[in-house]
Amino acid sequence: MVLGKRLRHLREQAKVSFDQAAEAIDVTPLTVRRMEKAEVGLRIPYVRELLRTYGVSGAETDDFLRMAKEANQPGWWYKYRNVLPDWFRAYVSLETDATVIRIYEPHYVPGLLQTADYARTLFRIGFPNEPDDALERRVTLRTTRADLLNSARAPAMWAVLEESVLRRPVGGREVMRAQIDRLIEAIEQPNVKLQIMPFSAGPHPGAFGPFHYFRFGFTELPDIVYTENLTGAVYVDQPEDVVGYLETLDRMAVQADPVDRTRSRLVEMRKEYD
Repeated sequence: MVLGKRLRHLREQAKVSFDQAAEAIDVTPLTVRRMEKAEVGLRIPYVRELLRTYGVSGAETDDFLRMAKEANQPGWWYKYRNVLPDWFRAYVSLETDATVIRIYEPHYVPGLLQTADYARTLFRIGFPNEPDDALERRVTLRTTRADLLNSARAPAMWAVLEESVLRRPVGGREVMRAQIDRLIEAIEQPNVKLQIMPFSAGPHPGAFGPFHYFRFGFTELPDIVYTENLTGAVYVDQPEDVVGYLETLDRMAVQADPVDRTRSRLVEMRKEYD
């Protein structure tokens, strides 16, 4: 996405039309459009010729080609592709590259904070006919994703969870105790912030369903909101729409219990599973 936007900027800066760019690499104008929208991979010979056509040379060309080669490499999650829905692959990529992740979750603990046993219980419910080996691959993928929060490129994560997330027993008392312990451990990290929306808060602006907000360190990438349904997902990137979600998150953060109360609330709830 970043390189596609940069290609568009270079083309417009050079005052080269879609038709002229397409003629330079012997493709249709639609192909050039799709390259700029990140709808197709960046073939290195095409990129090299387009850069020449746009008047780019030297170290700038070398850097662009290097990044294009990196962009063409499959992500670390590629080996899990048999258990990773097509509509969720973009999510894992966005999650990996985000600098800020904000989450509203009314049903379950967010994937990045789930224990293996908690995730396994959810997958058994969601995929009741799946063989054990495939189910375990799903669990491994989810726990591997969780390593992101401890990495050198860890994003700042801020989640608002409904109280029902912690009241709903998933996998029994032992699983819930371990899961709450995981949350208590997570909020000790400087990059993780967690708030609980208590029942007593009443209705709030985000009650229509879960959503995740991503911000990136690239000026070419807009903020993106992810929403999920039973059979797919929607990725929202229009600024006027994204702003609405961000404002909702801010309003919920004010309505939820303060961050400095989260640990004590978690400790209290953990006792209920003893």
